[in-house]
Amino acid sequence: MRKIIDWNQNWKFSKSVEKEGETINLPHTWNALDGQDGGDDYYRGKGYYTKEFPCPEIEEGEQVYLECAGVSNSAVLALNGKEMCRHDGGFSTFRVNMTSELQGQNYLMITADNSVNDRVYPQKADFTFYGGIYRDVRLLVVPEVHFSLDYYGGNGLKITPVMKDDQAEIAVEAWVSGMKELASDDKAEIRITLDGDGAPMGVCEPVDPVQGYVKTVLTIFQPHLWNGRMDPYLYYAKAELLLNGVIQDEVMLRFGCRSFSVDPEQGFFLNGASYPLRGVSRHQDREGIGNALTKEMHREDMELITELGANSIRLAHYQHDQYFYDLCDEYGMIVWAEIPYITRHMENGRENTLQQMQELITQNHHHASVCFWGISNEISAGGMDEAVLDNNHALEDLVKEMDSTRLTTMACAFMLDEKSPMLSVTDTVAYNHYFGWYMGSVEENDIWFDRFHQTHPNLPVGLSEYGAEAVMQWQTGKPERGDYTEQYQALYHEHMLQMITARPYLWCTYVWNMFDFAADGRDEGGVKGRNNKGLVTFDRKIKKEAFYLYKAYWSQEPFIYITGRRFVNRAETESEVKIYSNQKEVSLYQNGKLIGSMESSNHIFQFHITLEKENELTAKAGETIDCVTIHKIDVPDPSYTMPVMEEITN
Repeated sequence: MRKIIDWNQNWKFSKSVEKEGETINLPHTWNALDGQDGGDDYYRGKGYYTKEFPCPEIEEGEQVYLECAGVSNSAVLALNGKEMCRHDGGFSTFRVNMTSELQGQNYLMITADNSVNDRVYPQKADFTFYGGIYRDVRLLVVPEVHFSLDYYGGNGLKITPVMKDDQAEIAVEAWVSGMKELASDDKAEIRITLDGDGAPMGVCEPVDPVQGYVKTVLTIFQPHLWNGRMDPYLYYAKAELLLNGVIQDEVMLRFGCRSFSVDPEQGFFLNGASYPLRGVSRHQDREGIGNALTKEMHREDMELITELGANSIRLAHYQHDQYFYDLCDEYGMIVWAEIPYITRHMENGRENTLQQMQELITQNHHHASVCFWGISNEISAGGMDEAVLDNNHALEDLVKEMDSTRLTTMACAFMLDEKSPMLSVTDTVAYNHYFGWYMGSVEENDIWFDRFHQTHPNLPVGLSEYGAEAVMQWQTGKPERGDYTEQYQALYHEHMLQMITARPYLWCTYVWNMFDFAADGRDEGGVKGRNNKGLVTFDRKIKKEAFYLYKAYWSQEPFIYITGRRFVNRAETESEVKIYSNQKEVSLYQNGKLIGSMESSNHIFQFHITLEKENELTAKAGETIDCVTIHKIDVPDPSYTMPVMEEITN
């Protein structure tokens, strides 16, 4: 049986191949600080990770693989001075069989490289391209005959559930390595077992001795459906490799039984029922940590997204940690998964886009949460020509060849011509629009989408990005576009939520972004080196006011929230008190006195009060209560001075 060894501890790291470096543990990035402070001057180059280790205890014929879950953006692995493999793409799992070069004592060097180049995506985008071994590293010791580990980071097992009326047909495919080493009278079989409500006992199939391949189809009658946030039920599929009746290797995957579709008029459907996708986008980094997140951090992100009430996540702009896809399955999130084919097409990068798509699909095919493969993001922003169109068609063809059970999509830049042939490449499309932030008024979102939908009535269209920035130290009683205040961000999203609610034809909507994230090239406005459009701050410590607005619209958990709690010092005599809640009626008290009660159809409750010197405000809705204190001052607080954006930035 295979052995899995955690290999994250006791590495040496240096930016110079001639230096031994410091002792570190993985995950690790060298851009945790300089990639977040602005100036677009963070280190982009090579980092050297080394490890000395004795040969693992292995039996005759056993194979030793090194598995890297993420090395950004390119990696070269050398064992005892011999190059073993190269991998381009910083977001997917890859492995190398080290068995042939192992000695009694060994020296491994992994060179990570996030240098500027013209062939590995991403190279131009509004986020920091961290370098390092920022995800887990493991050793896998497997028997000579084992489930294949050599195909695009997969684990040799593919599960494809397809719903047909009231039953699910589960296609199980497995690939085996080492078959050529068997004697002619050896018998290799794969035993497939499904576990879950109504699952069949399983089957045992012989392995094709030439191809090392098995395919079988099992039927689950009246399956327990994976039904999004309401009931994310998961089945288990276990594949056991038997040689002459003895178990050699084992792989287990989870999957879900569900159907979905998109209607150009009525949006997304899950298991035959309307299921409007109301979601957020996510980047994988944090303040002071970069992209070297722990499992606890991933789970905290999911808990915050769940608290918000979202039912879908766009995992932008690259393949995320496998653990986060697992969480999406468990929490019932509908996922848009994509590759970093973004912003600027590179003539020498075509092969890399295809490789990253093959890895994304191979490694995530079994996830019930994944319903959409995204092939590109704003790729026409750098110019639209035949090469761009051809690369997108090649990706679309590849996806359909690898996985015909899911839908494809792309996120289009706002300037993409509405008659562009790009719009006919994928099953669905979506646009990134920032009317009301970078340009124009927020009402232009309504006008644009209604016009597009009227012109393209049979093309499902969604809103893949929208947002406005907010910096916590800038507060105002008179918000305006581009002022980076928490109040304007909330005002912007108030309109967007009403716009979205009134347009059921939008098959998806994704706030940009759930969390503030690093974009070291940003120096104007906001916090330098950051994109501040998050509903939650970069360190995950502060939920901005817009967070609670979405919670009022989307969450079922009763709650009430008084806005303006960071705008505590106010010079005006008459002041607005705005409250977000998912309750029908809200009452406001000022210093213990009832100001009034009101109902709202849009989860926004607005009161006007005369400020006293000290104002203890209490809002009540049923059993839910929230309190804040506001001070009246004689002159405006200078700490609230903020810049106003005058032109489009990145």
